[in-house]
Amino acid sequence: MDRKSIVPPSWRSASADRRSVVIGIAAVGAFLAADVGAVLYGRGPLGSQRRLTPQAFVDAFRAVAGIHPGYRLNHAKGVAVSGYFDSNGAGAEVTTAAAFRAGRSPLIGRFSLPGGDPTVSDTTAAPRGLGLAIGYPGAGQWRTAMLNLPVFQDNSVQGFYDRLLASKPVPGTGQPDPTVMARFLAAHPETAVAMSTIKQQQPTSGFADSTFRGLNAFYFVNTAGDRTPVRWSLSPMREVQPPPTSPAGPNWLFDNVVRDIRSSPLRWRLLVTIGEPEDDVRDATIAWPADRRTIATGTVVLDSVATESAGNARDVNFDPMVLPDGIEPSEDPLLPARSAVYAASFRRRAGVNGAAPQVETGEVAR
Repeated sequence: MDRKSIVPPSWRSASADRRSVVIGIAAVGAFLAADVGAVLYGRGPLGSQRRLTPQAFVDAFRAVAGIHPGYRLNHAKGVAVSGYFDSNGAGAEVTTAAAFRAGRSPLIGRFSLPGGDPTVSDTTAAPRGLGLAIGYPGAGQWRTAMLNLPVFQDNSVQGFYDRLLASKPVPGTGQPDPTVMARFLAAHPETAVAMSTIKQQQPTSGFADSTFRGLNAFYFVNTAGDRTPVRWSLSPMREVQPPPTSPAGPNWLFDNVVRDIRSSPLRWRLLVTIGEPEDDVRDATIAWPADRRTIATGTVVLDSVATESAGNARDVNFDPMVLPDGIEPSEDPLLPARSAVYAASFRRRAGVNGAAPQVETGEVAR
């Protein structure tokens, strides 16, 4: 299917702009303007099409987590990291993207927890996020926002929006209203199945031994112009351990990864899974079969960690639609939606002073 046939008209030019964006001052202007007039399309429980704007998501995140000026609407709590990607060149078989040529590309990134409250305490069950900008700060960089989940919870814009509102904690319990959540799951059985899959995954000790996945599908394009559906993941090279029985302090996940990186660089294998024609590139709630071909493309190394501050990952929008030549978005409806909401979040936090980082490492990035 031609990409233009499935992307709403207001997104065609914005998506192309993001592919060629250059990091720095020029990029800020693009992000500030990215969500002006944008409309996200989702389908309700009965299949009727609804229009959702980035502002609707801004309002929903704030209704659930409160208003926290200067912080991201989602994944508000985080810490900055940097390092490099050592490519072995194997990925060049399926993509012309610069990052997959043999050699080393610098990167910056950010570990995070989901939610709009930057003061949330770390928990064993909370999903863990890792955003990377590989090739930063070059024009051909590749950005990806990953989670340590086997699948994503939603496969539609409407589903994500409805789940966000249904997850609002009830005062006194800190948990969603069970009646509201049950009603949501009845209307979105795909999320109920995805959440069951997620619950089967055993938690690990922290960020360092978590597997991170891009979850959404993309296309790699090689020198011959062949388009290959792919998903990617980071497999930890550190031995996987169970989570601590008695975590120490509200920031224990972050405190541990700060200590880990300062002790020795952390490494993950960057794996690219090749999709087959029967694999649905539009539905992130469904895992592709385990027997799909996987290409080990190299090693992601994180060797520096720092408190979020001006000039490091604090100011990077990990928009999944910032793609280099050789990588293209799939027809997954969540991709343009994520891009729109990320831009809205960036626009609202840019230039806001006084947003103190919730994770202190004692130094800023080198």
